[in-house]
Amino acid sequence: MKTLKINTNPEVRAVYKKYPKEARLKIENLRRIIFETANEIEELTELEETLKWGEPSYLAKKGSTVRIDWKPKAPNQYAIYFSCSTTLIETFKQVYGNLFDYEGKRAIVFQMDDNIPEKELKSCIRAALTYHRVKKLDKLGL
Repeated sequence: MKTLKINTNPEVRAVYKKYPKEARLKIENLRRIIFETANEIEELTELEETLKWGEPSYLAKKGSTVRIDWKPKAPNQYAIYFSCSTTLIETFKQVYGNLFDYEGKRAIVFQMDDNIPEKELKSCIRAALTYHRVKKLDKLGL
């Protein structure tokens, strides 16, 4: 079994600590799902955890950035963000239809009381973390 090296910017922890408890638990769960997914991608050996626009962000070689955040202006929801210049969200909509709630071409949004369809979300994250390898595949290989 491979070992995934995670390079974490220490400032990320400070952002997690600023979230209200309920939001922090939800965002930390998304973080767990991202780490699990990255670890399941055989060719992925390194993942960078950093901040982009003040939000926890995850980058992999040959991938597209994945960000997660909760915002005080929408306290009952949190989201996982994908680059809007990719075909990721458009493809997720084709493959998963209304399984997820989307925000334009950039995010999958969850309500605080939602049950996350983990298997499907992991496939979305996998597509993002390997985007430059899968972008020419039909439906990104989903």
